[in-house]
Amino acid sequence: MKIIIVGAGEVGFHIAGRLALENKDVVLIDNDLDSIRRVTDHIDVQTIHGSGSSPAVLDEAGIRGAEILLAVTDSDETNLVACLAAHIISPNTKKLARLRDAAYDPYHQIFRDNPPHIDTIINPEIEVVNTIHRLLSVPGAVDVSDFENGRIKFVGVTLNTSSRMAGKALSDLPDIFGESRPLIAAIVRNEELIVPSGNDRLIPDDLVYFICKEDILSETLEMFDKLDEPLNRVLIVGGGRIGYRLAAKLEDKSIHSKIIERSNERCDVLAKTLNKTVVLCGDGSDQDLLMEENIQDMDALVAVTDNEETNILVSLLGKRMGVRNSITKISRFSYFPLLSTIGLDQVVSTRRSAISSILQHIRKGKIVSAMTLKGEQAEVLEAVALETSDIVGIPIKKVAFPKGALIVSVIRKEDIIIPTGDTVVEPGDKVILFAKRQAVPKIEKILTVKLEFF
Repeated sequence: MKIIIVGAGEVGFHIAGRLALENKDVVLIDNDLDSIRRVTDHIDVQTIHGSGSSPAVLDEAGIRGAEILLAVTDSDETNLVACLAAHIISPNTKKLARLRDAAYDPYHQIFRDNPPHIDTIINPEIEVVNTIHRLLSVPGAVDVSDFENGRIKFVGVTLNTSSRMAGKALSDLPDIFGESRPLIAAIVRNEELIVPSGNDRLIPDDLVYFICKEDILSETLEMFDKLDEPLNRVLIVGGGRIGYRLAAKLEDKSIHSKIIERSNERCDVLAKTLNKTVVLCGDGSDQDLLMEENIQDMDALVAVTDNEETNILVSLLGKRMGVRNSITKISRFSYFPLLSTIGLDQVVSTRRSAISSILQHIRKGKIVSAMTLKGEQAEVLEAVALETSDIVGIPIKKVAFPKGALIVSVIRKEDIIIPTGDTVVEPGDKVILFAKRQAVPKIEKILTVKLEFF
């Protein structure tokens, strides 16, 4: 598979690195020579110094033989022109573009149906707002993803020292939960992601990823000593595009929210465009202001300014002042391993959201949805099992999955099955698979060769 990436920023850099590890044929284009040098110093991919919106540069990169073009520069206009040029030269190349400006939102379908015929438009700000909303809906969770239209929850929680699950072996779960048990897919311990067996035990400070049906989420969280409390009041620090989108979404859900924004001009815009949200002009890191707004009575604090150091400071300050829950927006990937050590577990990133969305759309096979875990150490894929698949018609325990991969759920029409080794997948079932990064290429091969009709 040949993939051309236009833009060597954080998203382009990390996508290229991920695909290079999977032995994909990757060409990365960027105008900035320093960005190109960074790529060549760290990743084994072909690079071209030039404009990705130039037909000549795209031709040099081999667009006529490329299966996918990813346009992920920081300029929406450059991404659009790159897709248009690619469409003119190579109409059969699949095109994915990152468009962040909300002004383009009403035109996404037009861009799909007409030139430049962009197959997938990714707005990382929309994705990160959806991520924040999912985290708000499951207090205490570090990661939350929905599958099968929300009927299945994939949740990551940190195990407290006092948790009743501490010290329990996975083989004990049927006795603890009964038939309505979750399936524990992964444990992150000391920054290492582990696919556990029945003999493994949960210990304090483990980040435990489990999958369960939506209707047993509350009782499952309770067993992990996480209270599924109602969400009524949210304080948003940062009134930029993400803050605005989040406030509008919370208004639709009838959740009372306030926004603190520094810029008087931006405050005027927010006050005119939002209906129920209280807009406050001020510094979100001002302790006196937070005290005036009764931060200790808020259900959640969401720090989404354009300055990540400010976001970290605001979240730490909010937690110190008694806010129940805090969510922090971060851009730099190098910060992620450090934040949990200072007590910030709920972290979101527009760049990480963009990468998860892109990986979903470039995976081969009948992929319905996908998400990445813990710095892209693993992926969760939702795929369709067709009758040509080797996983159909035999117990799961007899399926020759690569090490570090397993089926964590089976959806059969209206039924949701948390599988055991004796579960048999039938044609037409949707399967949710968990795979460590090293196992993803083999899973992708299975999905391409076995799960997809030719």
